[in-house]
Amino acid sequence: MPALLGVNIDHVATIRQARYRDQAEHGVFGEPDPVLAAHEAELGGADIITAHLREDRRHLQDRDLELLARTSRVRLNLEMAATDAMVEITRRTRGQVLNLGLRRPEMITLVPEGRQEVTTEGGLDVAGQLSRLSVIVRTLKGLEGGAVVSAFIDCDDRQVEAAAKAGFDACEFHTGPYAAAFAVTGGDDRLKGRDGRSIADHLAMLRDAGHRTRALGMRFHAGHALNYANVGPVARLAGITELHIGHSIVSRAAYVGLRQAVADMKALIGR
Repeated sequence: MPALLGVNIDHVATIRQARYRDQAEHGVFGEPDPVLAAHEAELGGADIITAHLREDRRHLQDRDLELLARTSRVRLNLEMAATDAMVEITRRTRGQVLNLGLRRPEMITLVPEGRQEVTTEGGLDVAGQLSRLSVIVRTLKGLEGGAVVSAFIDCDDRQVEAAAKAGFDACEFHTGPYAAAFAVTGGDDRLKGRDGRSIADHLAMLRDAGHRTRALGMRFHAGHALNYANVGPVARLAGITELHIGHSIVSRAAYVGLRQAVADMKALIGR
């Protein structure tokens, strides 16, 4: 069965914030609306809507998350920093839709955040924060109706083992290094990337990390910098169940529309 596609709509909000930055406090959000974008993504075949609510609100705003929780017709995956404030926002969002019979977000993915980074640059250090993250995972899984909790991590056995100990349900592996090698080599496995590894080397690391993750009873997900050229080999990895992709889909949407861009990615994953 093909991996499910989670479409990350943060990049739509990034376009909006380029024009309407600092307007949210006045109730002005402008366009393009990531909530409408989520609907278009669903019509294109998205299985999951992924939304990253950053602590600095550089793209998605609280209003966006609240409306997504009410209107999404597919699973909502909230990416967030592992902080008490973000846990409380998740609890509040859940409370706003429980009376509608909804338990959104159904999945929470804990990611690292850096204020100066353009996008997430590496995996979460679960091993180095095991005690604190275990408490947060337990709290999130204890929300009324329960929740699936995923860790965005690098392909590192130490981090996989720590994720299992912390109680995570899934590991989403950072595919940025693989994507970088693919870009530098033009997809030619005979060449090495800047880190001295070939595409095959990175795929082997993803494969082995996924195998260990499944052996420990967690789900195998992947994401970051995947695009229409490089997604195929990752989608073919045994046991992978979800791919979370944003920038490349939203970029293609500028030419063909979001609904078509999502459908195109779904077709590649299925193929």
